[in-house]
Amino acid sequence: MLKHSPSQSALCSDATKRFLLAAKHAEINVLEQLSSNCRIVIAVHELIHEIQKERGASNIYLASSGQRYSKERSQYVSNSEQAESTLKSQLKSLYLNNAFSSLNPRLLSSITLALQATDHLPHLREQVVQQAISPLESTRAYSRLVASLLTVIFEAAAIASDPTITRALVALFNFMQAKEYAGQERSWGAIGFVETHFDVRLCTKLQALQQAQEHHFDIFNEFADKAQKAALVTLQQSKAASDVLQLRNMIAQLSDGSPIASEISEVWFDVATRRIDAMQSIETLLTEALSSQANQQVQNAKRELANHQQLIENFNDEHSSNNCSGEGIAAHEETSEGSPLTLLFDPTMPGLVEGEPNSAPQNSIASQRSTLSAHRSFYDLLRSQAQHIEDMERELDEAKRAIVEQKTVSRAKLVIMEKFNLSENDAYRRLQKQAMSENTTIVNIASKVVEIASAAR
Repeated sequence: MLKHSPSQSALCSDATKRFLLAAKHAEINVLEQLSSNCRIVIAVHELIHEIQKERGASNIYLASSGQRYSKERSQYVSNSEQAESTLKSQLKSLYLNNAFSSLNPRLLSSITLALQATDHLPHLREQVVQQAISPLESTRAYSRLVASLLTVIFEAAAIASDPTITRALVALFNFMQAKEYAGQERSWGAIGFVETHFDVRLCTKLQALQQAQEHHFDIFNEFADKAQKAALVTLQQSKAASDVLQLRNMIAQLSDGSPIASEISEVWFDVATRRIDAMQSIETLLTEALSSQANQQVQNAKRELANHQQLIENFNDEHSSNNCSGEGIAAHEETSEGSPLTLLFDPTMPGLVEGEPNSAPQNSIASQRSTLSAHRSFYDLLRSQAQHIEDMERELDEAKRAIVEQKTVSRAKLVIMEKFNLSENDAYRRLQKQAMSENTTIVNIASKVVEIASAAR
């Protein structure tokens, strides 16, 4: 007579099976939302590129009192408007469909701020046409818009729950940030050439922008794949990069205010634009990879769900057969000695804090597993799913390290800007100088700044 024979339904209840599948369904939903976020990231990337070109042309147009780049600027404005329309259309279709429960408030907030900035673009453009704004004011306005759009990409990376996608987003964000600094360098350089002279302050600002580009390229290289890294090396060895370097050296020699022909502004703009266009080609490579990876992760999760469903079905069929046979139950009872493999009897699971390590031999564990299923035990399936989530979290933490560091640097810049009444670039430059002085990283200096500021409150 069997004693305390556990029924197969007790070993894995219907609720347990349904929750296992629900966990996989939830993972798929998160990945599908992440895939939607990636589509928005790509649309944001396209708008940023067009805004950057519009900004550069507007600076030359303003600095030359409307004599240069009028036609080019009009075309850039048209391209920007098209990219903006595409972005807003995608935002509405993906996010404004009454399915707000799965959306992240931080991402939506950053999108809202960026959209509010684009709402006022027509006014900025009108000021440019009427020559009612200076090149410097125009540069700052366009740069704030680009910064708000980059924040959308940063937040998409910050909330991403898949390590593969997070790494791709971190690489993309840092490359785009480097490209934005290249765009600002193009704008500031154009101002200096059109105004026919450079001073020490302008040259210092250009050097800071160059160093910032290298900083973000370094982070990009940490998270990019082999092909993407190779593309950056090719860019850095290109004629466009060499031409920019030559003009950078020329600018450095003009820091004493020596006059220079304003016509060189167009040479500078064209050379800098060729380099930036090459960077845009790499960004396209990055966004295509991001889109492919996002779709692939969703498909992988769906295949895993189908596999889980099939395993559970096989498990049910096998044990339904065993339940119809007293010999099957007796054999199970004899082999496992009344202790089916479950969390309650798994010696590898933590439990009693001060208990002695379980000395059950590994072959005993293997024996328990084999008695539950000829294919794969239900408990194995549960453990593999839990391990999958744990592995993802560990990889995710590593991928998001760069995001955490970026936030620390941003907070430190705000502290310095408020304390010393400096611009963002000057605040970053101060962090750079201090890091060089102490022979450490900018992140370490930023952490000290944030720590001191927090202690002073």
